Amino acid sequence: MGDFWTRMEGRGPAEVVVDGVEVRAGSRVRLRPRGTADVLDLVLTGREGVVEAVEQDEEGAFHFAVTVDDDPGRDLGEARLPGHRFFYAADEIEPLGERACRVLVAGIGNVFLGDDGFGVEVARHLSAAPRTPGVDVVDFGIRGMDLVYALQRDYDAVILVDASPRGEPPGTLTVLDPTEPTEPAEHAGPGQRETSGAPAGGGGQPLETHGMDPVKVLRLAAELGPVPRLIRIVCCEPASAAEALYELSAPVQVAVPEAASLVNALVMEMIAESAGRGCRDRAHG
Repeated sequence: MGDFWTRMEGRGPAEVVVDGVEVRAGSRVRLRPRGTADVLDLVLTGREGVVEAVEQDEEGAFHFAVTVDDDPGRDLGEARLPGHRFFYAADEIEPLGERACRVLVAGIGNVFLGDDGFGVEVARHLSAAPRTPGVDVVDFGIRGMDLVYALQRDYDAVILVDASPRGEPPGTLTVLDPTEPTEPAEHAGPGQRETSGAPAGGGGQPLETHGMDPVKVLRLAAELGPVPRLIRIVCCEPASAAEALYELSAPVQVAVPEAASLVNALVMEMIAESAGRGCRDRAHG
């Protein structure tokens, strides 16, 4: 029994060769179900979609979890909810030889602590716009472990959006690259700063986010397995994040649409960079 649970706890293979083509999370496929009596199989035959995960059962057979392109509830499938995520065997999919770059935009923060809810509000703002293929926008709030597990889902890039006191005027946006050593910003526009290195508060103190420290989340995720190679943190200087306020301050509220535009620009840059590398590289802790 112990061996069974050990096998069940193991991750599926990163990739499987189907008809001479490597298939992994993000690979595009065309569905060719074997069933003929199942109405759902008839409807899905010939449809194209994206492989969300590769699983292997106790007997060693591979199963590919696929979300279909024209499914209006595709985002539910990407969230691993039943009914919009379909499993097929290797001989039921036709690899198309393409792989969609996948980006996670994670809104972080406590909506009950005033400006600390900035990341959540940006995620809501982005979710109201048309969805960019391959990009998942998720409001994680203060659910740090949910974010840790999400980072294990074969994303090529991740953007964390959060409020962080850095000694700037309230509403100032800062883009951080936690994978690089701290160095002076090369580009900075009005109300925006671009830096690298792990985020820190005023006076070099560790980042304080009232419930979830994105740097600690990234470190824990890296200890569990590979994490996205491209990582950015979009921070906003709060006016106050320590009071039981239920709305953002005026300067931070004004920064929300600007931050959403900044995130969209970063998404496009990261997709382009990932595509140039074949969407394959992943960082390990």
